[in-house]
Amino acid sequence: MLLSPSLRSSTSSIGTEAANDIDGLPMPRRIAAVAAILGAATLVVLDGAIANVALPSISRQLQATPADAVWIITAYQLAVVMFLLPASAVGARLGYHRVFAGGVALFTAASVLCALSPSLPWLVAARCLQGLGAAAVMPLGLALLRFTYPRRLLASAIGWNALAIAGATAAGPSTGAFILSAASWPWLFAVNLPIGLLVLAACTKLPRPESTKDSIDLWSIALNAIMFAAFVLGSDRLPSSLPHGGALLGVAIASMALLVRREMAKKAPLVPLDLLRVHSFRISVIASVCCFTGQMASYVALPFYIQHELGQSTTATGLLMTPWPLAVMLAAPLSARMAQRVPTAWLCAAGSAFLATGLALCALWPIHGNPALPIALFTSLAGFGFGLFQTPNNQNMLLSAPKERSGAAGGAQGTARLTGLTLGSLAMSLVFGVLPSHSAVHLGLTMAALAALAGSVVSLLRSPARPRLS
Repeated sequence: MLLSPSLRSSTSSIGTEAANDIDGLPMPRRIAAVAAILGAATLVVLDGAIANVALPSISRQLQATPADAVWIITAYQLAVVMFLLPASAVGARLGYHRVFAGGVALFTAASVLCALSPSLPWLVAARCLQGLGAAAVMPLGLALLRFTYPRRLLASAIGWNALAIAGATAAGPSTGAFILSAASWPWLFAVNLPIGLLVLAACTKLPRPESTKDSIDLWSIALNAIMFAAFVLGSDRLPSSLPHGGALLGVAIASMALLVRREMAKKAPLVPLDLLRVHSFRISVIASVCCFTGQMASYVALPFYIQHELGQSTTATGLLMTPWPLAVMLAAPLSARMAQRVPTAWLCAAGSAFLATGLALCALWPIHGNPALPIALFTSLAGFGFGLFQTPNNQNMLLSAPKERSGAAGGAQGTARLTGLTLGSLAMSLVFGVLPSHSAVHLGLTMAALAALAGSVVSLLRSPARPRLS
């Protein structure tokens, strides 16, 4: 994908530090900035992963029902999805580095509140604050990478970012289990304090691109929050209560219509309509939604398949699913290097095709006796494909946007991810609601494979030209 002359010219007029696009930050300041960006990303992803492990312990000690305890996870995810795009817009107005560091500070302080929570409502409220902090970290970290690295190394930087996130995802369950084996659940959140303080110290070395002069539209932020909140809550309620879920989805659609109408004429809209008009960016967003839908559907279906159909224990299930994130960690830096020589459209199409193949084999391969080898091979293939897809697809989204819209591009990437995760979860909820477990699992894995295959086909609709990184 070659940047158009208009986009290249727009990236050269952003200010003093933005003019260093060719060289990025000087060493050793670049190392400290990267430590802040990757450290913050690891912190928010790891915290989300280890919280899942602690739900039974938290619900027991706080005398909450399991259904109520799920709000510990839901509140965090809801706050993230509601404020991803607003955080990108506020970052562009106030400065990416300021809002990113503020997000790290809020996340760290909220972690302390989580550790000190005396009841479930207090913990849920603190998790909302954590989600607000994470919403600032996720999109702006990707944008700051663009100002930190020279263009020729940007693909590698995105690959390292994907590697850090995959590593945190893989380490989350075992880290949570290790902490719980030696201490009570509040320590899951308390350990974020020293890590967060170290990341905050490194944030002083972040790049400082000039901010825009655009005003912050509070009405658009409110409509965006209502839209995503109604979408997530409606999707969650739909399988159990069709009228309530349908009403909430109707509110989401109405809010989206009002938001699009309000933002349509803006030069830098909250919802990145300007970027979605760019063919390459739009294709990357659609492909990302498809692949994350397949990933989430398979993440829901595989534990039921391994435990109920193959008769494995919970521990064995965790071990059999571990090759997936490990394969992502292997593929991420490899795809970053390949993206400098191979068209990103081809890499993304091949990666999502591998993902689809691994999921299809899980759904259709007749497994008898010891399932460890075939399941490990299939999940490794799926994870390798996902890692091969994710890095060049994120790179394409970032480079398809003018540099001053990097925050919006990061917000769109995060929103596409969360949209796909929600759609995958909703699809599996619907399938489990209408079919027996055995049929639902195999249909769910088949649907996941088809979603990933759709991502492969969509990726091929993008121009096969290789990004110009030098």
